[in-house]
Amino acid sequence: MLGLEGEEVDEKAANSAEDLRNEVLQFNTNCPECNAPANTNMKLVQIPHFKEVIIMATNCDSCGHRTNEVKSGGAIEPQGTRITLQITDPSDMTRDVLKSETCSVEIPELEFELGMGALGGKFTTLEGLLKDIGELVERNPFTLGDSSTPSKTEKLQEFLGKLREIVEGKAKAHFIMDDPAGNSYLQNVYAPEEDPELKVERYERTFEQNEDLGLNDMKTEGYEAEGAPGR
Repeated sequence: MLGLEGEEVDEKAANSAEDLRNEVLQFNTNCPECNAPANTNMKLVQIPHFKEVIIMATNCDSCGHRTNEVKSGGAIEPQGTRITLQITDPSDMTRDVLKSETCSVEIPELEFELGMGALGGKFTTLEGLLKDIGELVERNPFTLGDSSTPSKTEKLQEFLGKLREIVEGKAKAHFIMDDPAGNSYLQNVYAPEEDPELKVERYERTFEQNEDLGLNDMKTEGYEAEGAPGR
């Protein structure tokens, strides 16, 4: 009656934000494989000791194609992140991994590097990510069919065998995630204490990395004043 509605509006805003975290949103889209109408589910998820991410999953009833993708719920971090895990035990395969679309992966023992953008954004376990890498390599068109040679096929099988040994805990290796945007995460099983097998480094991005992220041409301050005379 007194016109004091500020607290009520703030409460509604807080409740709506909380509802968004608990609710699974659904919208219509088309299947990336057969282009048939499909539904995409989207949910905001808080990762402990990290940040919020958006998980999107699409299931097609026509062809059975399934896809999931992870988008960072926050802005690009001021610094890049390089995460190194020394895999020493089979239990390391159960660690949660958030690989953003800007993150590259490296396994020095296998002389393997997965470039930025490959596999897209994923929120899975370390075992799941390594298996996805194995499937991606195995489906490489240059190692299959007419493009393959006996030497390439032999090297491919050798690589997949070593990767399988790492997944099964029979071989030790280093797993490195390098994300210039700083939006990737590898679970610390000792949190909030330090993990002796996990090393997280923050670094300043190079000009080339900022260029790849589109930050060099991005202007967030003073753009209104520059655009005013041209109106």
